[in-house]
Amino acid sequence: MRPERVMALGFLALIVLGGVLLSLPCAAQNGRSIGLGNGLFTATSAVCVTGLVAVDTGTTFSLFGQITLLALIQIGGLGFMAFATLTMVLLGRKIGLRDRMLLRESMNTSGLSGLVRLTRWYLTAALVIEGGGAVLLAIRFVPLLGWGKGVYFSIFHAVSAFCNAGFDLFGHFSSLTAFQNEPLVLLTISALIVLGGTGFAVLGEVTRQRFQWRELSLHSRLVLGMTGVLLLMGMTFFCLTEWRNPATLGGISGAGNKLVNALMQSTTMRTAGFNSVDLASMRQSSKLMSIILMFIGASPASTGGGVKTTTVAVLALTVWSVIRGDADVQLARRRVPPGLIRRALAIVSISLAMALGGTMLLTLLEGDGQPFLDMMFEAFSAMATVGVSSAGTPNLSAGSKTVLALMMFFGRVGPLTMASALASRQNRNASKIRYPEEEITIG
Repeated sequence: MRPERVMALGFLALIVLGGVLLSLPCAAQNGRSIGLGNGLFTATSAVCVTGLVAVDTGTTFSLFGQITLLALIQIGGLGFMAFATLTMVLLGRKIGLRDRMLLRESMNTSGLSGLVRLTRWYLTAALVIEGGGAVLLAIRFVPLLGWGKGVYFSIFHAVSAFCNAGFDLFGHFSSLTAFQNEPLVLLTISALIVLGGTGFAVLGEVTRQRFQWRELSLHSRLVLGMTGVLLLMGMTFFCLTEWRNPATLGGISGAGNKLVNALMQSTTMRTAGFNSVDLASMRQSSKLMSIILMFIGASPASTGGGVKTTTVAVLALTVWSVIRGDADVQLARRRVPPGLIRRALAIVSISLAMALGGTMLLTLLEGDGQPFLDMMFEAFSAMATVGVSSAGTPNLSAGSKTVLALMMFFGRVGPLTMASALASRQNRNASKIRYPEEEITIG
């Protein structure tokens, strides 16, 4: 069986196991099962690190349910093969070729050498970053909630933020709206989201090169550049559209707090799922910008979703080269391989088709009860594994929730699997026969 198929089945098995555990009576605070349907939806959202919820996390799940959810988020965010590899290493088992191929698929890397060493660094770095984030959050949560609950909440939300999951325990679907005037909390969550969405390969290279920009690879420079541009673009746009909206930024006191909340929204819309303002009250233009940011998403080999920053950058460079009449797509004195451009186009095209198809299904299932833009917002949020909602996911029908669950699964497994499949089949399917060219009128 091909590695990408094993990956998909592995995620599916983890979802089913998580769904069964979350639907147990002991997983609910009131001792009554939330139902297998809601359990599977929540498990899908957790494993796919999305954050869309059918029930309120903080007021519904018991400690057992919350810890189960946290484990699903951590394993889903970092990849179950990474944890499986670590377990095999600890048990002294040899990592074979098949295991390395699965690990490569899980971590979205190209080579097979050094994968075990990379996995160790990968997991260690994740725990260190999450631990640092938890310490910063504890500075505010411990005085607010007490030592036990404060430390627990700090760990849960640090893991949820770094894995770009967006689950919270504050109850009543409030997310981080109670912390609009708490820069420490919002900036810590934002930093964890950005670090998780940057990708471990880039973080590792930046660390090795001691933050020397010129020493970084083209991939790392492109990831960091795109991340900075998107954060600044989103923040500026939200400031322009929501600054005077009394239901969002306009209701927050102080220009500094407004800027922090605008940055938070720009950050979280790229794949995290937290929110510090009422998303349903955002202006239509802000929702549309959010959809664009969600579709672009995070960077490759990260905990985030979307079509990825580098994919969009490659297509943008391709368009610019066509406009200029260049024979090759170039960046920083390097040519972009034609096969990479084709894969980028395939990823964007199929992902866009899935998101628009999901939007169509949601509008059909919900009828006229939900605005079209809110249904598009929901569909793109699921496909890009973001987890924000302007329509209220619990209010949707069972059919709509099924559509969203399938889109979350595709968003977590599909683009990665599709890219790997295209890469591995390119040379194998290349024919020795080349047919003559013929012009087709386009445009």
